[in-house]
Amino acid sequence: MPHDLDAGPPAAPAAPSTHTAHGVARVDDYAWMRDHDDPRLAEYLRTERRHYDVTTNHLQRLRSGLFSEVERRLPQTDSSVSWKRGDFFYYTRTPAGSEYEQFVATCNATATSRPIVDGAEFSDTSGYVEFGLREPSPDGRLLAYSVDTTGDEVYRLRFRDTATLTDLDDYCPRTYYTGAWSADSRTFFYTVHDDLYRPYQVWRHRIGGESELVFEEPDVRYEVSIGRTTGGAFIVIRSECRDTSEAWLIPADRPEEPPVVVAPRRKGVEYRVDHCPTTGEVFIVTNDGAVEFQLARVSTSDTARWSVAAAPRPGERLLAVHVLRDHLLLDLRRAGFPLLRVVDRATGTERELAADLPAGSIALATEVEYAASEVTVRVESLVEPPVWYGVDLRTGARTPRKRQETGDYDPARYRTERRHAPAPDGTLVPVTLAWRADTPLDGTAPCLQYGYGAYEVCEDPAFDPMLPSLLDRGVVYAVAHVRGGGENGRAWWLDGHLERKRNTFTDHIAVADWLASSGLVDGARIATRGLSAGGLLQGVAYTWAPRRWRAVIAEVPFVDVVTTMLDERIPLTANEWDEWGDPRREADFGWLRAYSPYDNAPAGRRPPLLVTGAVHDPRVMVHEPAKWVAKLRATAHPDDGPVLFRVELGAGAHTGPAGRYEHYRYEAEILAWVLDRLAAH
Repeated sequence: MPHDLDAGPPAAPAAPSTHTAHGVARVDDYAWMRDHDDPRLAEYLRTERRHYDVTTNHLQRLRSGLFSEVERRLPQTDSSVSWKRGDFFYYTRTPAGSEYEQFVATCNATATSRPIVDGAEFSDTSGYVEFGLREPSPDGRLLAYSVDTTGDEVYRLRFRDTATLTDLDDYCPRTYYTGAWSADSRTFFYTVHDDLYRPYQVWRHRIGGESELVFEEPDVRYEVSIGRTTGGAFIVIRSECRDTSEAWLIPADRPEEPPVVVAPRRKGVEYRVDHCPTTGEVFIVTNDGAVEFQLARVSTSDTARWSVAAAPRPGERLLAVHVLRDHLLLDLRRAGFPLLRVVDRATGTERELAADLPAGSIALATEVEYAASEVTVRVESLVEPPVWYGVDLRTGARTPRKRQETGDYDPARYRTERRHAPAPDGTLVPVTLAWRADTPLDGTAPCLQYGYGAYEVCEDPAFDPMLPSLLDRGVVYAVAHVRGGGENGRAWWLDGHLERKRNTFTDHIAVADWLASSGLVDGARIATRGLSAGGLLQGVAYTWAPRRWRAVIAEVPFVDVVTTMLDERIPLTANEWDEWGDPRREADFGWLRAYSPYDNAPAGRRPPLLVTGAVHDPRVMVHEPAKWVAKLRATAHPDDGPVLFRVELGAGAHTGPAGRYEHYRYEAEILAWVLDRLAAH
């Protein structure tokens, strides 16, 4: 029988099941939801979506207003900066009114441009289109591209003739991210994932022929990716788990040769490589002997003899090296911000490239050619729209290549800065704030706080054209750079994962407490938001400190932590043990169970909660948020805030809807709910 929406929120049927581990019995009333073929689940999810739609229908005018505002900040036709490979320049372009990008090639000799592949070609069935890769061949005659039209991250790989714009008969039905061409443009290497979405194989496809297996990673904790060195001499296979990695090289001009390992894996040792065709050296960024990584070099003729090329520097985290003919380009972090260092290979002279903006970020923006004397960087902040600069590597001179169009948006009306909040153990947690200049920071403004805190991911400040709509309504936006992320280097991650994961959650709560106690914002009107691992963060914040929040938004949250990490049969379990812990071990079971939102009831009156999920999401499977919502509903008190579940029933991915405008319609939905709860219309 359909659920009567007038009778209140849906109630999922309970079917108690008991799981015992390490002498602890855990009763799960909703374990049945893990069977995605159970018709009760489909009916329950449909009911939840109807309930969400009806309950939030009063926000339709606000949603429409928010979308209209962001639409005015978006250029009708948008395009990226171009990058060079061989005799062609490539860029993406989104035509006026289209949801989807075109991938465009410009011939250097004739200056003629033409779209090679258009996302709109694939939008007829589901409306969802996401490219896994778009790799032009070195000679520019072919484009390898892969497409997902459901959101399940299973990509179909095709090869397109760039002259005739027709696809070859060659077809690889199940592929994953990353790929690389051989030097003669006749062989393409790609990755394949298993049924648990672990990329574990590298295949070699000869154009016009068959595919053959090149490399397989048997260890379920490791994932495989593939790329090529900056100079193009080698194909690089990379196999890694969370704290160990291994690289294998295949000569790009001899793609039929078997891969050769650079250095056999050693537990706890990570390394990334690039190659110099001029000297034959391999440059290596590694944590071998340096927690925050250092730069080493080795000859391809004797890969056992590493020597230090650049020792670690205090306060810096070395991330990557790009080996160019005349320069080394290093990706770094220092004092919580990214920067680039350019080293002249002949003289050793160094030059640093920073954002030069208040609380700004800088990043390499395009692919780099080995002979390049200029690179393109992207500079932005929470309130400064991105600008792409061409940087002369010899002089450091910057030339603007592109400024993001934002309609009548004026960044001078807004402010941003980096501050620090004390955690319970005294650690200072970076916080990036943004607000409109005329919004007083005197304890009267509402606040939306964002957090992630996992995998050493850095939430560097980036401009979002939707954010001004929040700031224009007097809301202060705060990004909490909590431990578990990588903003302050490798040590910042180490202090927020495995048995120290608790620091991620207490940091986030401490940031909100500091925002309130310092008188910057209204402590009674702080909402918090996060996605995936950040959704877990929101689940714990909701559970441990429910009275702190006016509202909580947990998007595709990883909340049934113990159950998921005990089940090797579902995606992203075995290869996640090094990040979260392996609950088959009693100590790990203990710390995971201590914070798992599904295993712990909120300690006090619960604030309003908005949860999202998607039936095709392979990363946080839909039963996790569905079970959590059902359990919260079953244990709610009459004075608790409402719990809403926005589940994507059709095509849709882990990060939400695809498509330029659909993404912002989704954002307008979320922000309308936030603004309504903050009473900040």
